Amino acid sequence: MTGDGVENGPLLMDLAFPYRLLGAGKTSRECLFLLHGSGVDETTLMPLARRIAPGAVLIAARGRIPQEDGFRWFERITPTRFEQKSILAETAAFAAFANDAAKRHGLDLTRAAFLGYSNGANLVSSLMLLHPGIVRRAALLRPMPVLEHVPATDLTGTRTLIVAGAADETYGPFAPALVTLLSRHGSEIDARIIPSGHEIGEPDAVIVRRWLGLAAVIQGS
Repeated sequence: MTGDGVENGPLLMDLAFPYRLLGAGKTSRECLFLLHGSGVDETTLMPLARRIAPGAVLIAARGRIPQEDGFRWFERITPTRFEQKSILAETAAFAAFANDAAKRHGLDLTRAAFLGYSNGANLVSSLMLLHPGIVRRAALLRPMPVLEHVPATDLTGTRTLIVAGAADETYGPFAPALVTLLSRHGSEIDARIIPSGHEIGEPDAVIVRRWLGLAAVIQGS
């Protein structure tokens, strides 16, 4: 998926990560932080996010590690092994970015959701485990665990959706380990497997849209 170019808005460079902001000034308090997959940029998740939450404020951030014609969130050693120092540094930087973006644009992080795909989903799960309190709702598409050393984090009060692809031969086999990891740390997990590979599409949008609606109802009760 690629962005449509015209409606994505300008690339903002005033915070630690480049980002695009869509829907600023709307009366809706719903907000989605978007974290793209590897080798692309921040525009790629915006069409999916518009289908998931048309009225939400979108903050589409760009990873800072160059890869091919795009970007990623932290350095990798192999497709399923990652440079731990890079994860720690970039996750800490994104924690500051999320707080700064919320202050800059008048957003309520307690009502925000973080939508991540592949490498972006892995950054979100690392953010949850290394900097608890920022992420309350996380929708992780095609994720896997990436941290070699996980602190004793309490994720009670967080809700996590994990959507794996049945035909995703690279990340799919690792998804159950992430479900177990986040569950053991106290997050409420909704784990799904869909008949897909590593790619994402409309089935993911339907699942995330319904899950976000339910999570909002539970959070507001």
